[in-house]
Amino acid sequence: QVQLVESGGGLVQPGGSLRLSCAASGIIFSRYSVGWYRQAPGNQRDLVAEIFSGGRINYADSVKGRFTISRDNAKKTVNLQMNSLIPEDTAVYYCNMGGSVGYWGQGTQVTVSS
Repeated sequence: QVQLVESGGGLVQPGGSLRLSCAASGIIFSRYSVGWYRQAPGNQRDLVAEIFSGGRINYADSVKGRFTISRDNAKKTVNLQMNSLIPEDTAVYYCNMGGSVGYWGQGTQVTVSS
């Protein structure tokens, strides 16, 4: 059974940083693209960043230069380092493997507020 478990969300002030982590089990991790999506209340779930099995990385325009995604195939983890956070980054963040028709974590709340 495939499981994705996220951690690292929380409340942070504007300009602050958070690091999200996702640990996968029950899957051949290295074969899949992995990424992070986010969903704010009333909005659709949107891609934040993804990293493909070959190493290519794709970021949403809104987070370029502020967020960094990385993966460790040996540990079966994917991380999202989020810097210079703004209130518009507030959302539930979901770990994903295999794209929109793949596997999802349960989500972790990120709130950026003073």
